[in-house]
Amino acid sequence: MHMATPRYRPSDPVDFLIVGAGAAGGVLARELSVKGFRVVVLEQGPYLREKDFRHDEVDQTYRYALVNDPRIQPQTFRSRESEPSTRHYTVQYGRMVGGGITHFTGNFWRFHEIDFVEASRRGTVAGTGLADWPITYQDLEPWYTKAEWDMGVSGEAGTSPFDPPHSKPYPLPPMPLNSCGALTQLGARKLGWHAFPAPLAILSRPYQGRSGCIECGFCEGFGCEVRAKSTTLATMIPEAEATGRCEIRPDSYVRRIATDRQGRATGAIYFDRHRREVFQRAKAVIVCANGAETPRLLLMSASSQFPDGLANSSGLVGKYLLFNGYSVAGGLFEHEVNGHRGFHLSHTIHDFYELDPSVGLSGGGGLEFRFDAYPIFFAQAQLPPDAPRWGAEFKRLLGQYYTHSVIAETHTTTLPLETNTITLDPTLKDDWGLPAMRVTYSDHENDLKLMTWMQDRSVELLDAAGAVRRWRAPLDNSSFAQHLLGTCRMGDDPKTSVTDKSHRAHDVPNLFICSGASFVTGGRGQPTETICALAFRAADEIVKLARSGALGA
Repeated sequence: MHMATPRYRPSDPVDFLIVGAGAAGGVLARELSVKGFRVVVLEQGPYLREKDFRHDEVDQTYRYALVNDPRIQPQTFRSRESEPSTRHYTVQYGRMVGGGITHFTGNFWRFHEIDFVEASRRGTVAGTGLADWPITYQDLEPWYTKAEWDMGVSGEAGTSPFDPPHSKPYPLPPMPLNSCGALTQLGARKLGWHAFPAPLAILSRPYQGRSGCIECGFCEGFGCEVRAKSTTLATMIPEAEATGRCEIRPDSYVRRIATDRQGRATGAIYFDRHRREVFQRAKAVIVCANGAETPRLLLMSASSQFPDGLANSSGLVGKYLLFNGYSVAGGLFEHEVNGHRGFHLSHTIHDFYELDPSVGLSGGGGLEFRFDAYPIFFAQAQLPPDAPRWGAEFKRLLGQYYTHSVIAETHTTTLPLETNTITLDPTLKDDWGLPAMRVTYSDHENDLKLMTWMQDRSVELLDAAGAVRRWRAPLDNSSFAQHLLGTCRMGDDPKTSVTDKSHRAHDVPNLFICSGASFVTGGRGQPTETICALAFRAADEIVKLARSGALGA
């Protein structure tokens, strides 16, 4: 039975205050409220439902309908600390109840064993912060399985020889083979590579009262109006609210985590939709505000007790920012491909997930053919570099290339560098008068070489699949990202990490940090399932601590 959503008074301390209602925050809200705890979730964005989602490329892509708007929340960027920073839209994240998982493509890769132990297995890389996680794949495997079954994932475990162990199959069969997947299979077979059905957080058939995918063609960048995309908005958050113990507060922009004289978190101060300041009290606080807003909030929460920022005795809050590597090549085919119809990809390749040492590069990645460019963006950015951008020939090429081409994308590791950071800009403010986010980021030489090496593999795959023309998108130092990871890394040593393996801040016993910020390494380019799995595991750990009395009053 659906229970009325509670309305907690800010003056009454709830058991848990969660900042951010995305992939991690939604999972934690469900898990903690189901276990009997009183939960308030503060989300800076609006609470949109399926009826609010529209197939409007201008609204979604150019008016920031579901993401952070740089016009009111500006950012600055610099490649290195010695350079002046300039206003630049660098990090993008979901700004709504449900967060970025609401409008992602649906890729739901597990990390592999290597992602957690790369430093000890393959060796550290001089000048980087490459380190092992304090947990292993085996520790997280049950929580990957729980994420897949509780949320609904389509796939076929074991079809890739590089798959990590699965304790259960996926709950749903893979999505049907589409044209991009068929070409991926064709090229891979000729090259001796292994294309396998991509695990997707999209329902291949009805599941737990939700509709199967209707193949509308609007996944990347859009919300799913039939709830076929397995988001926290469609799964975890309604179940949290149904307990009668979880209150979701949208349009609540947190500016500070408050602490008492003992250094314990007491709640959060936030701006409500009318820009009035509210202080919500809580017995414990969990920050799930992605790998960019999480460190920004902790740095804004500096005090006399925490002069360098909350939970920052290590000095690592905001450091080791990871973006994941990315490269693009395009291919034109004689026959129609029409990849814009339906979901964006059906098969992927992990033959290069863990590169042979003879390649001489650290890390690895995956690649796939997909088509997730809508008409306006395609016209602006997806034609070959030498194509005209105006006139009759431009129009002719748009008609040909939109229906006859694919995009070969690679997703790769990036090395953690202490110099890649999220800090507070000393002069620029947002519309609420808060310090703007300053991003300092430059790719490691290995990462650029790896992206180039993987792009070469993309071109090979396009040739093998029969492309009559192919082209490469230029590879430059990253200055835009949606995968925001690593800025509050977990670890056993308080001197070299921000939280312990239970996501508990080393410095503040009732403060937890769980999001992409928790990552020690960035994996091979698809972090969303790992964010969800970490949140399921964190909830279990937090419940144990709460019930043992370890969190105090």
